[in-house]
Amino acid sequence: MDAIKDLNPIIQMLIVMTVFSLLPFVFCCMTSFLRFVVVFSMLKTAMGTQQVPPSIVIIGLSMILTFFTMGSTFQRMYEMGSVPYNQNHNIVEAINEGSKPLKEFMMKQTRESDLAFFVELSQKTPPKSPEEITIWQVAPAFIISELKTAFEIGFIIFVPFIVLDLVVANILLALGMFMLSPTIISLPFKLLIFIAVDGWALIVQGLVTSYN
Repeated sequence: MDAIKDLNPIIQMLIVMTVFSLLPFVFCCMTSFLRFVVVFSMLKTAMGTQQVPPSIVIIGLSMILTFFTMGSTFQRMYEMGSVPYNQNHNIVEAINEGSKPLKEFMMKQTRESDLAFFVELSQKTPPKSPEEITIWQVAPAFIISELKTAFEIGFIIFVPFIVLDLVVANILLALGMFMLSPTIISLPFKLLIFIAVDGWALIVQGLVTSYN
């Protein structure tokens, strides 16, 4: 810790610039944004609406929900990081302290098996407490866990749409309409059923509550 405090201000500034360049990666892969954007993208694919809703809308909705679900975490990051910076103006120590709430959030959403794999891979002696685990050990485990969870949710979303496609395809086959694409007929029914069950609200509410 003393070595960190004694760093040259110019080196500290270079470290800060490096951290800022990693912010898009941190936001996309180390927050709830990852689960939101994957699930919404799979939903659009399952419905077969091609470019509707546009990708910018999916990203915007995912960002808003990320700030909603992680507002308290971001607030704690700011509060914990501002204390050492106001005391000794050490930027590196402020970043180190401010990242602790983010690491705590990721560890709550990470499967133990994924975390154990990366911890064993990076260090020989097992950690005695969660504080000894670094954020860069938690990050890859968190990404894998979030991707698995998002794909599980996506599979559940895909099933009813696939069933509807099969029903429409069998009906067209029975009627002898071989040249008519089943997706053209099934798409309006998909939209009708999705609207009838208030699908957007159900999916958004389910995703948000999954972090509580």
